[in-house]
Amino acid sequence: MRAVQISELTGPSALKVVDVPEPEPTHPLSPNGDVVLIDVETAGVSFPEVLQSRGQYQLKPELPFIPGAEVAGTVRSAPEGSSLKPGDRVASMCMLGAFAEVAAAPAFITFKLADELDTAQGAALILNYHTAYFSLVTRGGLQAGETVLVHGAAGGVGTATLQVAKGLGARCFAVVSDDEKERVAREAGADEVFRSTGPWKDEVREAGRADMVIDPVGGDRMTDSLRSLNESGRLVVVGFTGGSIPEVRVNRLLLNNLSLIGAGWGAFTLPKPELNGEIQSKLDELIASGHVRPIVGAHFPLEEAPAALEMIEGRRALGKVVLDVR
Repeated sequence: MRAVQISELTGPSALKVVDVPEPEPTHPLSPNGDVVLIDVETAGVSFPEVLQSRGQYQLKPELPFIPGAEVAGTVRSAPEGSSLKPGDRVASMCMLGAFAEVAAAPAFITFKLADELDTAQGAALILNYHTAYFSLVTRGGLQAGETVLVHGAAGGVGTATLQVAKGLGARCFAVVSDDEKERVAREAGADEVFRSTGPWKDEVREAGRADMVIDPVGGDRMTDSLRSLNESGRLVVVGFTGGSIPEVRVNRLLLNNLSLIGAGWGAFTLPKPELNGEIQSKLDELIASGHVRPIVGAHFPLEEAPAALEMIEGRRALGKVVLDVR
């Protein structure tokens, strides 16, 4: 089969298309053999792949390896007793191996793809939307009527967070860097949009402050994020696409009784198969109600996987970036 492989840790340019054997129905997250083989139509591209191309991600597989965590396509084979069968359209999280024509994924995080979504949207579903729900609800405790501020609001996680928050009855603020990203954020449900290059903290305070901040960006925004929160507000740390890991003076948490919360979706949920099913069930409700419709931006063929990673690294992505495998 054709696949994209990383054989050296020199960045996105190291990704090359190669011919490799198809995977066996095995996966380290499913030692009991509950593994689905998927004929991949679309693979999602995310910031972890950028880090993996340089050996900077916490998951460090042996070289060479096939990157890619998110797939959507058609079931080729499923374990006995599974709710899945050959021919089912699915979205899944395989952790590695998505940038290929066939991928092996754990059955517990492989879900039938709703008729309302195409495979490109399916490739945007698991990592981004499960992270969004986990960050907002499981960790953040979002309640209907609260106000959520989202950094990086035009990217994959950002647009997912806006849609999920809006579907759960929240008021949504977005922080973006330019007009095109504002358009995408508003399409995803943002009620108010602020420029990251302007006095966004003061503008958020004037607009009524936020009860929760979802931050997948990091960098130098943390202090102003805390200052933009209401009393008893929560700042949920999702990632560091901005490149640097911020530090905070903890006395700022005391001043307004604030909470600083980490949201590491994979580490928390992947050992808990039942929780993944519960989150997907809630997302299916939001899909059925029309609130969740993954926004897909750039499409790349397998051969242009380096360009896809470079787009994400340069923070030029609008919505989800995907590879069209078939």
